[in-house]
Amino acid sequence: MAPSPANAPGGPAELPSDRPPRPIAVYLFVLALVALVPAFAFSAVLLQRNNEAQERVVETLITGSARSIMQAVDREVFANISTLKVLATTPTLQNGNLELFYNHVKTALEGTNTYVYALDSEFNVLLSTRREFGAPPTRAGDTESAQRALDTGDVVVSGLVTGAVSGHSVFNVLFPSLSGTLAPLVLGISRDAVTLETALLSDKLPDGWNVAMIDRSGIIIAASQGAGENGEHFRLAEVAALATTPGLINLRVEGETYRAAVRQSFLTNWTLVAWAPSSVISKPLMDAVWSLAVGGLLLAAIVVLVVYWVTLQIGRSVRGLEAEARRLGAGQPVTARDYPISEIATVSAAIEEASKRRQQAETEVRFLMRELAHRSKNQMTVISAMAKQTARGADSVPEFVQSFERRIFGLARSTDLLLAHGAVGVDFLELVSGQLDPFKPDDRARVTVEGPSIRLNMQAAQILGMAIHELSTNAVKYGALKGNEGSLVVRWELDGTTLRLSWRETVTPFTPPSDRRGFGTTVLESMVGRSLGANVERVVHPDGLEWRFDVPITAIDPSKGPEENGEKAG
Repeated sequence: MAPSPANAPGGPAELPSDRPPRPIAVYLFVLALVALVPAFAFSAVLLQRNNEAQERVVETLITGSARSIMQAVDREVFANISTLKVLATTPTLQNGNLELFYNHVKTALEGTNTYVYALDSEFNVLLSTRREFGAPPTRAGDTESAQRALDTGDVVVSGLVTGAVSGHSVFNVLFPSLSGTLAPLVLGISRDAVTLETALLSDKLPDGWNVAMIDRSGIIIAASQGAGENGEHFRLAEVAALATTPGLINLRVEGETYRAAVRQSFLTNWTLVAWAPSSVISKPLMDAVWSLAVGGLLLAAIVVLVVYWVTLQIGRSVRGLEAEARRLGAGQPVTARDYPISEIATVSAAIEEASKRRQQAETEVRFLMRELAHRSKNQMTVISAMAKQTARGADSVPEFVQSFERRIFGLARSTDLLLAHGAVGVDFLELVSGQLDPFKPDDRARVTVEGPSIRLNMQAAQILGMAIHELSTNAVKYGALKGNEGSLVVRWELDGTTLRLSWRETVTPFTPPSDRRGFGTTVLESMVGRSLGANVERVVHPDGLEWRFDVPITAIDPSKGPEENGEKAG
């Protein structure tokens, strides 16, 4: 079985049936995805890295703030310790003049929210700046810290206690005075716990963060708003499990995770905790993710709209090209349109150019068809005239056949030139040479052909070709090319609007021609003169014949159509 054209070697490749064509919108969406997905992925990576950097910044900020707050509290406590040490050495206390000591201290600490008291060895309150001097003695509320101060002989800072005199939540700084008339005494400074809130809030923490100061028992001494109340137990962790950390740690309570910074004081043995829920720390990331998601959706919507708009523009343009291509295929004229896409506009312009060329080609084909019909009719007329004139001058059938065949060949050479050059016209020099070549003698110097470059239309080339052929035939039979001595000069020139052609034969001896009119004379005088509107003149010189032709330029113009050039020949 012979291979089908689609499967034959070199034939067009068959399109795979499992890959149907897809709309351009699909490719535009794929292009958008290829551009957007990596961009979003890269943005997500940047967000993650930015969040990690922010977490490191927050960690540095919180740990620094916790250290700063603890240092501020330690400075206040240390200032209280210094005050106690100075008071313990005052002469009034050493001499047992408690009233004068009371008056000096009360005056010095007025408005400082700091109160001084003195305990005897039984831990009874001898004096307190919280009350008037001489009030009935009461037993101290924090005897444990007072006993530890006497036992160690050093400063003791209590946790959160309830003051026996004030009845408030306070913390005490105690120092034993082991010299003087009233020794041993315990001097103490009592401060309301709420006074530490100023120190706790000295460094403003980010929103969502809390801070609390906890004593050795896990009781909150002071805390920021919302972090707990004084006297409450710290709920996030046992104080024994907390230690100073270089960074943030995780605390998990009731299923929720907190991030916390812990600082412990070697001076007071208190613990400072600053914490916030993990959701607060991750909130910037979540906000950024939501912003990215919302922005991504908006961008995707914009991309979809843009892709839809571009698809409409391309679709309309392609459908317009399709309509133009159909018009081109149907042979109808196509005019380029202004498409919004330059490449499609270029294709449309190319289709318009192709349409113009097709219209031009079809016009030329119709022209050639009319020319062919016209030329065929003319050639039939010429061949008929050639046959009749040849028959009149022939004495036998072989002579008729030979003469008629030569004339047919000469006409064929002119036709070949016409077919080779077409609408641009036939070069006159090439026409003359083509007709003369079969008749030229061996001595080429005997024939001279010269003149400017001129192109002839189809009719002029055919008629002048026959004329040159007849003149060449006569020159071989009767004139300059018959013997070995004659010469021939063919010369032409342009004189204004006239082509002047001269055919001059020189031969010795020369016998003037008879008055008998053959086919050649008919071609030269009748067809050339009448068809081309030329002036034809034969001059008999003593040494040979000369033919002169004055042909109007308009008769040989290649731009003239067959109707214009063929009216007279028809």
